Amino acid sequence: MYSIPERLKEDNDLYRKMLSSLATNLRVAMPGIIESYDPATQTATIQPAIREKVNINGNQEWTNIPLLVDVPILFPRAGGYAITFPVSAGDECLVFFADCCYDAFWQSGGVQNQIDRRRHDLSDGLAIVTGISQPNKLSSVSSSGLQIRNDTGSAVIEIVGGNISINSGNISIGPNTTIDGRLFLSHTHSGVLSGSSNTGGVV
Repeated sequence: MYSIPERLKEDNDLYRKMLSSLATNLRVAMPGIIESYDPATQTATIQPAIREKVNINGNQEWTNIPLLVDVPILFPRAGGYAITFPVSAGDECLVFFADCCYDAFWQSGGVQNQIDRRRHDLSDGLAIVTGISQPNKLSSVSSSGLQIRNDTGSAVIEIVGGNISINSGNISIGPNTTIDGRLFLSHTHSGVLSGSSNTGGVV
């Protein structure tokens, strides 16, 4: 006959094993590395960047998690506007796994029924592409404003308060550019004189 402490210990061990088994099969989020990207479908093949230790014939070995395929890449987008960037092999990303199968929603949009009842499955990943590891962190990140920039910082558009600054090499502007309401390419000047005199202001 087991004593109450002994029975409680057995129950605790059972619950601990159950929770461990649940956690092992529950996917939430993990860093990944882009293997390839399809711009037509905006999906990627991603290698999870964290290995798992598994028991193979009694030996514990570190093994790669299988490649994640057809993972939608999430660009910031709303209200008819988007920020996009060229996704490339080797880019880091964060993959998170949906609560349920979203295949029908991905295919058709709108409110859909689940095709499969899987939960937090490796096949239901979505990816946010961003540098995560310390070797790939950005340098000289602004602490005072919003920046749109390249990684090296050689081309930066920055908004601080009501001011916008552009720091770049070559800047291309379209032919219909207006400055203070005047077309840049077709504007005229007042007070035009021949010789070395300066023109007047923009008309």
